[in-house]
Amino acid sequence: MSDKHEEQIRIVQETVAGKEITFAHVMGGPAPIVYQKLGLNPQVDYGSSAIGIMNMTPPESAVIASDIAVKSGNVYLGFADRFTGTLIITGEISDVMSALTEIVDFFRDTLGYVVCGITKR
Repeated sequence: MSDKHEEQIRIVQETVAGKEITFAHVMGGPAPIVYQKLGLNPQVDYGSSAIGIMNMTPPESAVIASDIAVKSGNVYLGFADRFTGTLIITGEISDVMSALTEIVDFFRDTLGYVVCGITKR
């Protein structure tokens, strides 16, 4: 009888939440259906608007990020979840980009988070 399970290694991977921003993206001029499906403010000028979305750990960081976003410029807080660390903001493209930049810079420079780059499409 041969042993087919010879030399097999079992690996268990686990994610440990650190202090990091794992996702930061700006969607410029998204289709109106995206606003509607996400339940965001439908009274916007879709041509010059943008949606910014971020994810961070620990998830309570979304509260701090929300405060920075609304104080950084003329953006609308679409969604902030302190349980998942997700933040969604809307506004003019330049305002959304500015808000995400302010958040990333503060978390990196002041709070010592590991941050990703901000992507835009």
